[in-house]
Amino acid sequence: MLKIYDTLTRSKREFVPLTPGEVKMYVCGMTVYDHCHLGHARVLVVFDSVVRWLQTLGYKVTYIRNITDIDDKIIRRASENREPFTALTARYIRAMEEDAAALNVISPSFEPRATECIDSMIVMIESLLNKGLAYVANNGDVFYDVHRFTDYGKLSGKSLDDLRAGERVEIDTNKRDPLDFVLWKAAKPDEPSWDSPWGKGRPGWHIECSAMSGHYLGEQFDIHGGGQDLQFPHHENEIAQSEGVHGHSHVNYWMHNGFVRVDNEKMSKSLGNFFTVREILARYQPEVVRFFIIRAHYRSPLNYSDAHLNDARNALERLYTTLKNHAPSPTDETSDADIDWKNDRYAQRFMAAMNDDFNTSEAVAVLFDLASEANRTGDSRCAGLLKALGGILGLLQQSPQHYLQHSVQHEEDGYSEATIETMIQQRLQARKEKNFVQADALRQQLAEAGIILEDGPQGTTWRRE
Repeated sequence: MLKIYDTLTRSKREFVPLTPGEVKMYVCGMTVYDHCHLGHARVLVVFDSVVRWLQTLGYKVTYIRNITDIDDKIIRRASENREPFTALTARYIRAMEEDAAALNVISPSFEPRATECIDSMIVMIESLLNKGLAYVANNGDVFYDVHRFTDYGKLSGKSLDDLRAGERVEIDTNKRDPLDFVLWKAAKPDEPSWDSPWGKGRPGWHIECSAMSGHYLGEQFDIHGGGQDLQFPHHENEIAQSEGVHGHSHVNYWMHNGFVRVDNEKMSKSLGNFFTVREILARYQPEVVRFFIIRAHYRSPLNYSDAHLNDARNALERLYTTLKNHAPSPTDETSDADIDWKNDRYAQRFMAAMNDDFNTSEAVAVLFDLASEANRTGDSRCAGLLKALGGILGLLQQSPQHYLQHSVQHEEDGYSEATIETMIQQRLQARKEKNFVQADALRQQLAEAGIILEDGPQGTTWRRE
């Protein structure tokens, strides 16, 4: 039985969906004012693996991942670029979609944009005002009054006094309390704005997700996910808003993935250790990056370094080498539907790992045990199961030969595929002419560039080291 660690209760709980056979899940997506960074990639890949496993278990999944396409950072960046904010967000939405596709992330069921849901946000804010949970400040902003919501702080596990003492809260003399948060911002000159009962303005960040999740999934849904950095204040504020309007819990299971660190320090632009997905994909195959993310349990910190990426690349290469050397025949190919979950010990271990709070780290360990078995016995059925289980994680679906020949980090060696094939033919010709000195020199030249030749019954193949 699937168990999920629920951040709210701080415990693993057996997963029981609100509607049998169906799962409704909402994940906080990107604020599109720049390219996605590695932290965004982790959210994309982690919850993609969650969706894939839920579907493997037979659930019909409705997956919502929102896009924040209006906020202070977007307005500021568009102003700096002297372009409409809509042009800026459209460009970075396209870039985000390209990054997600490269990482083999399945598109969500719906991907609403904040600017498309303004009306729903206004309705929710009106309800909070009518219930006495919000107020209109002297400057025209609308704030949530955290003192009026008795359960405020339950997700972070802190009281209002603890939160006030431990968090840096922006000072605003228009607020009744420093922890009160904005629901609607009154319009400023030359900024995008929408009509509302309180005058022209735009929504605050927190209200977006409450309105969008409610619009697409209803007053209550199964899973809400996001990065650990969103636990407070964003998700705390979502609870206050949604429960304030509906009068009951709106999420059954809260999931948060761990932070990304770079060489054991928190990733930060101020520290100069900030990496975009595109910068990383210029040096590593996308599947290596996906494998690097999945190999760690989603709640643990993810430590980025060249050494860790290189290790992930080498490990993934070992799996693909197994698939290449023990290619399953058509009769040994295993689809997801054909996996013998009840009797196959590897499949059972894989299922137990994924049912234990989506433990992809242990699931990956099963893949390596399968590869070892295939290498030891030469059983192509093991390779078939390896590919099938890898596919559930979004891995190992490329042709092994194609994967092993396309290694992004070696592009600077100057050896294109055409050049390599030409040198292989030159070596074969040298061997025919019994010019073994030249043949060995060609092999050595390629080896020094990280290109390994493998002679076999079917001829000479190659891979990048």
